[in-house]
Amino acid sequence: MAAGGFCKLPNGTVVVAVNLPHGSAGVRVLVHAGNRARALTRLRNLGLWSVYLRGNAAPPTPDEVTAVLHHPDGLIWRTAPAEGAGLWRPIRALRSAPVQR
Repeated sequence: MAAGGFCKLPNGTVVVAVNLPHGSAGVRVLVHAGNRARALTRLRNLGLWSVYLRGNAAPPTPDEVTAVLHHPDGLIWRTAPAEGAGLWRPIRALRSAPVQR
């Protein structure tokens, strides 16, 4: 199960943040959608079937919310925050990124 959280925006939409394992490190994925269920459906449509959000332990920061709102797809990722601040990338870059072991 992945750690993560969500925040509801004033216009009624939500931003969901999920930490996922990827290789020797993890990634943080942000999704902007109409509701929490739709955000998780967007991830599952990409093949991430085991992503569930239980609770709100690691909600997105204001900087993360800004980043996902300014991306045209509304679906971005970067290396886990514990490894430092990396650049936000579109989700299609994650699917083609080599796994480092």
